[in-house]
Amino acid sequence: MVRKLKALADNSGDKQLAKTVRDSAQQIWLAGLGAFAKAQAEGSKVFDALVKEGRTIHSKTRKVAESKVSEMSNTLGKMATKATGQANESWDKLEHVFETRVARALHRIGVPTNKDINNLAKHVEELTASVQKLTRKAPAKKAAKRRVAK
Repeated sequence: MVRKLKALADNSGDKQLAKTVRDSAQQIWLAGLGAFAKAQAEGSKVFDALVKEGRTIHSKTRKVAESKVSEMSNTLGKMATKATGQANESWDKLEHVFETRVARALHRIGVPTNKDINNLAKHVEELTASVQKLTRKAPAKKAAKRRVAK
């Protein structure tokens, strides 16, 4: 088209040039109208195709994201369980150290242990039982002596 205009400009007058420019402008205008009509007709098809492709991509990315979230959730759960276990171990060790030190301190100042108190209680129960046996036998002898004395 540009070559045609240059050739006409060199060879002919202004009328021919004006006619060629008008024809070119008309063709450009018609091409634009044709492109607009085609875009309008094909636009809904293209739009529908883009929506369909968008849904597919959305579905794929959603699945990948859910998979990654699930993976991270599992990993964090395992890490939390491990950290909880380590914390519990530390508390147990600390508790044991505390109990040992308190027991040592109480022993140094002469406070009896739970075991000592339990042994003493057992011994008291045995003594009480022995005393009760002796007191049951003793009143029977006294009662017999009193009857004889009257």
